[in-house]
Amino acid sequence: MDNFVFQCPTKIIFGKDTEDQVGQEVKLLGTKVLLHYGGGSIKKTGLYDKVVQSLKDADIDFVELSGVLPNPRLSLVKEGIRLCREQNIDFILAVGGGSAIDSAKAIALGVPYDGDVWDIFAQKVQPATALPVGVIVTLPAAGSESSDSCVITNEDGWLKRGYSSQLNRPCFAILNPELTYTLPAYQTVSGAADIMAHIMERYFTNTKHVDLTDRFCESLLKTVILNVPKVLKNPEDYDARAEIMWAAPIAHNSLLNTGRVGDWASHQIEHELSAAYDIAHGAGLAIVFPAWMKYVYKHDVARFAQFAHRVWNIDDNMFDPEEMALKGIESLEAFYASIGLPTRLSHAGIDDSRLEEMANKCKLAAEHDLGNFVKLGCEDVLNIYKLAL
Repeated sequence: MDNFVFQCPTKIIFGKDTEDQVGQEVKLLGTKVLLHYGGGSIKKTGLYDKVVQSLKDADIDFVELSGVLPNPRLSLVKEGIRLCREQNIDFILAVGGGSAIDSAKAIALGVPYDGDVWDIFAQKVQPATALPVGVIVTLPAAGSESSDSCVITNEDGWLKRGYSSQLNRPCFAILNPELTYTLPAYQTVSGAADIMAHIMERYFTNTKHVDLTDRFCESLLKTVILNVPKVLKNPEDYDARAEIMWAAPIAHNSLLNTGRVGDWASHQIEHELSAAYDIAHGAGLAIVFPAWMKYVYKHDVARFAQFAHRVWNIDDNMFDPEEMALKGIESLEAFYASIGLPTRLSHAGIDDSRLEEMANKCKLAAEHDLGNFVKLGCEDVLNIYKLAL
């Protein structure tokens, strides 16, 4: 196990009707708020009215900025920065999933920075401060509600880049599983794939003697695998929704990578995929991750065999380690397919016409080899895309 520092200051407020507390939570941190969200779904469900009423009850002045899209755009981030400066906003409240939260984080970073906010995502500068952010989560997926990361897409070149910093940690996150009852099935399963990917990025490590965090990862994966079919069968299964909703921040609040080094190549490979084709991030990960596994599993067959045995219950007395490893990858693919996710680029209507372009952008974004479990160059990334066809 490696040395580590673990710090996650986000206050989690979990359970039924907890969104009613948002006004009082905001009042402790700000006086004028940017209310940031996506489309009309929060208005259709009544959540918007509840949030507005809670802010009014707490005498909080607020300005709205809607229009966040999946794979949130730099142009809206810049509009948010302009609005915050003009209106003297001192707090940002994001209501939605990872896209709304990441967009809010990027705005928060950009307001005090005297320059182009893209400089931060292009790794040209390290910001010294950011506006505080609070969130109400409506889609368990990205784990952005307590993570130190955010990802933004620049429409100029369709570059998708992330930035990680403790400045990105929200001050509070409100998680009410009831708010996820009305999610379309595809958003639910794409979110689940995102959660699983965050766990697996950390699970596949070269660090030895990490049994505690191995077991954390395995139990979280098994929890998601158990509960996703339940919510597809009954979208208002509160207990199953609650398990998935709590799994999302645990998967990405840095706890699982304490004492170990994760990989993260699959995320970068997928970022170029969703930047180019604007598919759901989780769906893209369901395509990329099995292909990455097939490409690298021989680097540590024993770890992949452990994954097969502990997560997918493959009998280790029936197969040799390499067979076990491949059975585990097959099980992951089969699970994704069983819940309605694509596992091949062709399933998402994507051909081989832009594979080299995406591989080159991956290399450009990384500025060095991708990943830590196995170092990947441009040719390796291209081969993984080809495996995913």
